[in-house]
Amino acid sequence: MAMRYLDTRDLDSSRPTFTEAVVKGIAHGGGLYVPERIPAVTLEDVLSLADLPYAERVARVFAWFEVDVQPARSLELARAAYGDQWDDERIAPVEEVVPGMHVLELWHGPTSAFKDMALQCMPLYFSEAIAMQQQTGTLEDDFLVLVATSGDTGKAALEGFADREHTRIAVFYPHGGVSEMQRKQMVTQRGSNVAVFGVRGNFDDCQAAVKAAFNDAGFNRWLHENAHLALSSANSINWGRLLPQIVYYVSAYAEMVRQGGVVLGRPIDVCVPTGNFGNILGAYYARRMGVPIERLLCASNENNVLADFIATGTYDISARTFVTTPSPSMDILVSSNLERLLYHLAGPESVREWMRDLSEQKRFRIDRDTFHQMRAFLVGDWVSNDDSLATIKRLHQETGYLIDPHTAVAWEVAERLRGDNPVLVVSTAHWAKFGADVLRALLGLRHDDELPPEYAGRTPSALLDAVASTAGPRARVPQALAEIDALPERFSTVVNAGREGVEAAVRAWLTGA
Repeated sequence: MAMRYLDTRDLDSSRPTFTEAVVKGIAHGGGLYVPERIPAVTLEDVLSLADLPYAERVARVFAWFEVDVQPARSLELARAAYGDQWDDERIAPVEEVVPGMHVLELWHGPTSAFKDMALQCMPLYFSEAIAMQQQTGTLEDDFLVLVATSGDTGKAALEGFADREHTRIAVFYPHGGVSEMQRKQMVTQRGSNVAVFGVRGNFDDCQAAVKAAFNDAGFNRWLHENAHLALSSANSINWGRLLPQIVYYVSAYAEMVRQGGVVLGRPIDVCVPTGNFGNILGAYYARRMGVPIERLLCASNENNVLADFIATGTYDISARTFVTTPSPSMDILVSSNLERLLYHLAGPESVREWMRDLSEQKRFRIDRDTFHQMRAFLVGDWVSNDDSLATIKRLHQETGYLIDPHTAVAWEVAERLRGDNPVLVVSTAHWAKFGADVLRALLGLRHDDELPPEYAGRTPSALLDAVASTAGPRARVPQALAEIDALPERFSTVVNAGREGVEAAVRAWLTGA
């Protein structure tokens, strides 16, 4: 029997299967879907993945979660998701950079960011789910996928859904709040079913506007009547994003055992650069399944609401200032996936109360028992803008290994919080996604320093050449990023923040107005 999914707020009693939850995206009433049970696996189950190609690892973990797609078809979809579009056949390789410090490289996909790990996979299962439901007559409309992005999700979702059957996709990003390379990747996206819009505001404004559009009955009715479309999401609130993320933590432990980096059964710690709490939540589920992960190290940048929450049990954004950092994919104050963790620790009644407090008062405080449960495995720290760049330079000087600013936040926190266990540092983006700040780091500049005059006005690709020449021969630039200057920019519209701005942009795009 297929696994069913529950609502974190217990307001949606539909109990969808995996494919139904992927299509719906978010539960009725604003909650998130979570599995009704978490499968338990043995150490032998985990180690059995080590000899399998990555796509087969994905299919096996999906089977553990009783995904309602026939096993042969699920393997076929996984092979399509993790195929020739990756620049390393290992897909998610683990590298031991210094003794006891391992890096999980999640940026070998087509957009050079960890979001590819889920968004090369989810759209395939999404289209499969729509086809399954249309064949049974339980679904008539196709789907419009609305995405709010702090940088990397947008491009990865566009790449995954471009020209995919039964779908259209519209991405909203904070205008001026992403790196120039991230912006170029999005606005040059090919595909007849895609659209990209800047928003006058920050990521939280984008996320709030998209959520408000989902909850607007009039807008949903207009989409159905005028475009035969229903709404869904590709953000990490969608369980279809999270399940592939669980896979790479199970896979990574098997890899570390195979390489000799850890003895089977010995625990590791995992350090994740964290904004919306989705990536680190994948490690939490792997831990709950039985993968020997002892501690989750939550690494924040100067938008350190999560580090403060983990330290105090109070989540408070009522007077917090949004900070622009070199790690923009973490520039988030409302960490949506934290709701899933709180559900597993405290249940839906507490979640409803805390999410209501967050909405109305911009803060909530968890109870003592939940706090102690959380602190048993979750610790956190944060890194300043300048320290993140200094970490890039120091690690490169010491090892020759070049990292991006998000990975630098995680590396610095991992060094600070490191205990006796081997540490797996999650590397979420290729350094070339953030060429200007990596160049600042290598030159010993501060975050707010201007680049020297000889670099002024250089295009994103030209800046990458400068980084590569400064960093040395190991600093390889992915071909898609090296060639991005030559691609035409297709999308230039910037809209006002808020539900009205998002809805007006979508209506104009769909009607050609």
